[in-house]
Amino acid sequence: MTQRVAILVSGGGSNMVRLVESMTGDHPARPVLVLSNDPEAGGLRRAAEMGVPTAAVSHKPFKGDRAAFEAALSEPLAAAQPDIICLAGFMRVLTEGFTRRWQGRMLNIHPSLLPKYRGLHTHARALEAGETEAGCTVHEVTAELDDGPLLGQARVPILPGDTPETLAARVLVEEHRLYPAVLRRFAAGDRTPVLLP
Repeated sequence: MTQRVAILVSGGGSNMVRLVESMTGDHPARPVLVLSNDPEAGGLRRAAEMGVPTAAVSHKPFKGDRAAFEAALSEPLAAAQPDIICLAGFMRVLTEGFTRRWQGRMLNIHPSLLPKYRGLHTHARALEAGETEAGCTVHEVTAELDDGPLLGQARVPILPGDTPETLAARVLVEEHRLYPAVLRRFAAGDRTPVLLP
């Protein structure tokens, strides 16, 4: 049975684009919705251009009430009936109530080699710590931030003279390889971690 995938974005959606592009042919999943917390997000336009239904629920009217925001966010999700949710640059922290509802069916990509550097500013923190490599991780989403079971990682060396920006650009290339590979495996029911060289 083909898995239905909803993708949540907050910005330009480059990872979303790679996920949508990958879900063709013999892929076990298909995109059914791209949803954003920003009605102006570039990812919504890009999704629409690729023929994927879109929706937006601005978080701004819900300032201080994450539960109400998530209730509103759940409406287009319920209508799309996804089997899997992929967070792809979705920049809102989700409550335990929301994550529990989708436990085991929600994925996230994070720009560090988890469990190192949860949260923000991952590249700057890796450089400040003197790390020799960085990378990205796809994991299942749980109530703890960036803490669910690991489903895949890709690594890049940290080069002399790297800045957070140059490192981020190289990691993003690997994100675009890793996330589609993990989604394909996950949608087929295989949770063995994908480890890219």
